[in-house]
Amino acid sequence: MHTAINKYSLVCNATINICGCFKRRSSHFVYHPERISNELGKTSKKNMYQAINSAMDLVLSKDPNSVVFGEDVGFGGVFRCTSGLLERYGKDRVFNTPLCEQGIVGFGIGLAVAGTTAIAEIQFADYMFPALDQLVNEAAKYRYRSGNLFDCGKLTVRTPCSAVGHGALYHSQSPESFYTHAPGLKIVMPRGAQTAKGLLLSCVRDPNPCIFFEPKIMYRLAVDDVPDDDYELPLGKADVLIEGKDITLIGWGTQVHVLLEVAEIANKDFGISCEVIDLVTILPWDKQTVTKSVKKTGRAIVSHEAPLTGGFGAEISASIQEDCFLHLESPIRRVTGYDTPFPHVFEKFYLPNKWKCLQAIKELINY
Repeated sequence: MHTAINKYSLVCNATINICGCFKRRSSHFVYHPERISNELGKTSKKNMYQAINSAMDLVLSKDPNSVVFGEDVGFGGVFRCTSGLLERYGKDRVFNTPLCEQGIVGFGIGLAVAGTTAIAEIQFADYMFPALDQLVNEAAKYRYRSGNLFDCGKLTVRTPCSAVGHGALYHSQSPESFYTHAPGLKIVMPRGAQTAKGLLLSCVRDPNPCIFFEPKIMYRLAVDDVPDDDYELPLGKADVLIEGKDITLIGWGTQVHVLLEVAEIANKDFGISCEVIDLVTILPWDKQTVTKSVKKTGRAIVSHEAPLTGGFGAEISASIQEDCFLHLESPIRRVTGYDTPFPHVFEKFYLPNKWKCLQAIKELINY
């Protein structure tokens, strides 16, 4: 796979085009590009890592008090997201750190408290756990414990997450739910290149510390018409991507594209009208949009790659049950990864693919 990737190309050679959507031959989903909008000015084709690079380039060019740091970011990072930034802005603003996640986040908190716009990269979300104490007990609580005298809202932590096709135990996890139990943080996950740039710029400028999870399988696969200029997308607001009347499908990140494909199959083959919602911001999540949809459709499926037990789908399901009980036509269903470590050769059996989601739709419609 590595030999098939040209770091200067938009997509890897192992990618095929299906009716305007992109699919990597080894992936479990078809990528659905964003619709072109003229509202945000001139656009150009970018994949997700290039869109993220563009966002950080804008921040560094407009804010002289901003820095980007992490393991190997000076060399462009393992996924090339910081390519060219060191050459443009110098080693004092774009620099490598020791291999110490707790230190990276702690250093970022200190910079943010002192007024610096700090963009920290954790090389893989699987390795962010050593920084859990810094994120949960320091970053999330800094404003509260000081009575709003101090805060570290200028901190944004970027990290690649989720399945990639060959990552196995330590390069495939989706740990977002661990951090949603820490009031004071914002947790965001884009579904593609266009949303990645706008959401990352919003995170950097939000007055609260943010964790920006980047589904790594989409770094090269997700290609959109991305606005060249500066733009922000709202945090805390879910996107209704397809309107429907029979069942609500809720996901985030890569899983959104699985649900979009499932919705197409369900409508074409079974006449089932699905409403598809991208949660976008996992904390704070857009409860109003979700419950409004479920009250209309009467059925709900929440799908994510993380294991079933303790996944954020449980929180969404509980809230739907509390707010929509009298409107439900069937039980709420979660279609997720299994309660096992993330496998290697059995990855395709572990993931909540379109067939598992489609089976759940059929069962709920026929309940």
